Amino acid sequence: MSPTARSQDPALSAFLTAHKIAGPDEATQWTPLAGGVSSDLWRVDLPGRSLCVKRALARLRVAADWEAPVSRNAYEWAWMRFASRHRPDSVPELLAHDPEAGLFAMEYLPAECYPMWKSQLLAGEVEVATAAAVGEVLGALHAASAGDAVLAAEFATDDTFHALRIEPYLLATAVAHPGLADILQNLADRTAGTRLALVHGDVSPKNILVGPSGPVLLDAECAWYGDPAFDLAFCVNHLLLKSLVVPGRRAELLRSAHVLAEEYVRQVDWEPRPALETRAASLLPALLLARVDGKSPVEYLTDDRHRLFVRTVASALLRAPASTVIGVLDAWAAALDAQAEVGNDSHT
Repeated sequence: MSPTARSQDPALSAFLTAHKIAGPDEATQWTPLAGGVSSDLWRVDLPGRSLCVKRALARLRVAADWEAPVSRNAYEWAWMRFASRHRPDSVPELLAHDPEAGLFAMEYLPAECYPMWKSQLLAGEVEVATAAAVGEVLGALHAASAGDAVLAAEFATDDTFHALRIEPYLLATAVAHPGLADILQNLADRTAGTRLALVHGDVSPKNILVGPSGPVLLDAECAWYGDPAFDLAFCVNHLLLKSLVVPGRRAELLRSAHVLAEEYVRQVDWEPRPALETRAASLLPALLLARVDGKSPVEYLTDDRHRLFVRTVASALLRAPASTVIGVLDAWAAALDAQAEVGNDSHT
């Protein structure tokens, strides 16, 4: 559909009407947004107001064959309701939900007031305070959900988390790296069997808006009551990868990863902190490798040298794991320094 067209799917307009968001004859303008690989997303403009509508896809937009149940839309809605009870500034306002259609409507947050964190980072706008706030919010939400039997039952989404995270990230990477297959399989089994807190599942800079009251988290389609270490490792992973492609801000990106982990760990009161750190530190190199050789490689690592760097450092850390996230960051930074020295030597 064109950016100025009405929705061509009557079900979408009917959804707005049924939930009294729009009148039956009210003019609506539907603008497709970049919804990622797993959903359709629209900005809907009505007279005097705008909102956002999201619909889950049964088959994801990636080169590899990757399907997932559309019921994840209902779990995303439920995660956002949970987050809004504890940190209302950290999620958009929720408006309406149709679980059978895999649809919900929420507040539209304009980019001029809520820039995407990923866009800022890739543009070299690296504010360490943003990373600290992300770590604090994430840890606080995990702490609020830990040990909650009601949430554990509501988010027993093991099959969805397997389809969206365990298989495409850990198991697909194991197929690509037979020499690391046992290690990656063990990480997959341990992650799947750990149930301690409500996990967002996609805490990535592309799903975080930098709002005037702090970070706003989006895209909780992978929500699952499981291992909170996954969220920490998943987010820190992106900061490390971006340090390869924004070299002028490398120090700030590494500092951001450091501070995010520190602020997060301060919130950990549901288990011994070293236990969570150990799991996050061993997952982090697996996720680094997955973003090169799994089913969802990051689009900005286009240089073969960068991909080789990730493979080399991640493989070493999988075989000899660090005990803390900071240990992983130190190993990454040391490898970057060593690479820079080699590059300097080659030009002398």
